[in-house]
Amino acid sequence: MNHLKKIANTVRGLSIDAIQKANSGHPGLPLGMADVATVLFNEHLRFNPKNPNWFNRDRFVLSGGHGSMLLYSLLHLYGYELSLDDIKQFRQWGSKTAGHPEYKETPGVETTTGPLGQGIANAVGLAMAETMLGAKYNNVVDHFTYVMAGDGDMQEGISHEASSFAGHNKLSKLIAFYDSNNITIDGDTSLSYSEDTLKRFESYGWDVQEIDGHSYDEINSAIIKAQSTPTPSLIICKTVIGFGSPNKAGTADSHGAPLGAEEILLTKENLGISKDEFYVSDEVYEITGVAVIKGEDLEIEWNKKFDGFLASNPDSGKELQQRINGEICDFELPKFEAGSSLASRASSSKVLEKIVPTFPSLIGGSADLGPSNKTKVKGSVGCSAANMNCNYIHYGVREFAMGAIMNGLAIHGGFIPYGGTFFVFSDYMRSAIRMAALMGLKVIYVFTHDSIGVGEDGPTHQPVEHLASLRVIPNLTVFRPADAKETVAGWKFALENNGPTALVLTRQNLKTLEGSFINEDAVKGAYIVCEDDQFELIIMASGSEVNIALDAKKLLNEKGTKVRVVSMPSMELFEKQSEEYRNSVFPADKRKRLAVEAASSQSWYKYVGLDGEVIGMDSFGASAPAELLFEKFGFTAENIVERAEGLLSK
Repeated sequence: MNHLKKIANTVRGLSIDAIQKANSGHPGLPLGMADVATVLFNEHLRFNPKNPNWFNRDRFVLSGGHGSMLLYSLLHLYGYELSLDDIKQFRQWGSKTAGHPEYKETPGVETTTGPLGQGIANAVGLAMAETMLGAKYNNVVDHFTYVMAGDGDMQEGISHEASSFAGHNKLSKLIAFYDSNNITIDGDTSLSYSEDTLKRFESYGWDVQEIDGHSYDEINSAIIKAQSTPTPSLIICKTVIGFGSPNKAGTADSHGAPLGAEEILLTKENLGISKDEFYVSDEVYEITGVAVIKGEDLEIEWNKKFDGFLASNPDSGKELQQRINGEICDFELPKFEAGSSLASRASSSKVLEKIVPTFPSLIGGSADLGPSNKTKVKGSVGCSAANMNCNYIHYGVREFAMGAIMNGLAIHGGFIPYGGTFFVFSDYMRSAIRMAALMGLKVIYVFTHDSIGVGEDGPTHQPVEHLASLRVIPNLTVFRPADAKETVAGWKFALENNGPTALVLTRQNLKTLEGSFINEDAVKGAYIVCEDDQFELIIMASGSEVNIALDAKKLLNEKGTKVRVVSMPSMELFEKQSEEYRNSVFPADKRKRLAVEAASSQSWYKYVGLDGEVIGMDSFGASAPAELLFEKFGFTAENIVERAEGLLSK
């Protein structure tokens, strides 16, 4: 095992040097977990550094992303396109070695991590994807997902949600290493944390081992055992944070700051490695270089297996190939007649009924609200430990975990995940939504019960600030359709969008509009539903309020006022249109503008300008029938008319 020690100590040396040079970073984790990571990478992890995206590679997730230098050091040593100069540019502008691992920015980084706990849930999604693809395609897809997590990850609530889900579904290809060093930023974990993690994970249905995280024999044996269990595995690694540092090991001082030049020299002396900066011996490069040859051979071997599957199962093989390549199959969408009345959650369900049976990569789900979200339709096959040849996931009451698991499914490849919950509970999963936007993942959120239209459930379940809250997340497209046709447009866009999409849908019925379109107009984000010649007022709205705006137009027309009504399902899509198109919808010389939306007014001031007004919800709702709430809070045609007349009189 002497060769493993040499690799691990090289990892330690590179990590503390890079952190010192950057004058920021977290040396404690790389020093403490270098032994575990080295055994994994050198003895067990299946990967090809020359093709980091080889589909059947094992996945490795560093959930404690603050310890990123551990991963960067390993990627450099094991042949990925990450040079020693890249290591020296740790945390610098434009480098491949950001402060936390970033998806698509660094070869070998499987997911962006840093917000603690989410890496665990991403790993659950990765393992779920592998299991489902293996079940459907005769185990052609067959690999492990490994995740490294620490005390902070274990304290975050999402780790409980995701780990419970993984145990229930018996995701046996998931192996987690728990860096149990009893230290967090504040000090000893006893300040806030005293549970028995071993018993907790056993109760979730995991196989649990406890080992010395600095013993190469124990680490190796534990991994071998974990690879053969019928359940997910947790390997509790008792480690020393800052291992090797004479004065900071085992203390919070080693967690989140450079060791200092003097302590680095003492640490290297203590570890028995060169005191030169960024030193890697030829011997270590020679040992780790074997992985390049090994990885290429593993991919060649798998390609032969895949070719054999394709020859004997041409239809399934072609389907799998398309999923691996991220190709979208042809799909047919439903048509709706003007004048019909349907809640947008129901028209969304009609879309799913049409596409689910013929869209293999679409994987649905809901956080225990399937009947309300209408996400499970005819053609949906529920996933369970007994049947992973499925296309619908019961996430349970775990919104945050659902969001992060969906991210893992999308990252893995082969799936386009959609998941439903009430719009008000988007708060619970907001951080996972943000991470999907940051990574540019193709995930679809089906948020129903979108406003005070929820009615009697009251303000706890009536989203008010949520539209504005999601609209400010970069790269997230929020789409709130006004009717069934716009709902179809939203789904079509979401399936083709190379990023996350939030479909925000009603509980109450919406009349299908004469002037709404499936694609050309609605997917531009805003369009003219109807207008009068020489109009003097623009009424703009989204969702259910578009119908109310049209009723108000009729009343205003009776009084001689000429109006343009604009439906604005997506501000993000509208902002991507040409200046010419945007000006055609909102001409600069038409300054009398009124926005109507049963949500926070904040989003709309950009469009109404200084001379316009907003009818919005800048208070919480109340418990009452939806019709009464719309009346009491001013979302009626009569109130729009009154406000419009006041606006025009100024």
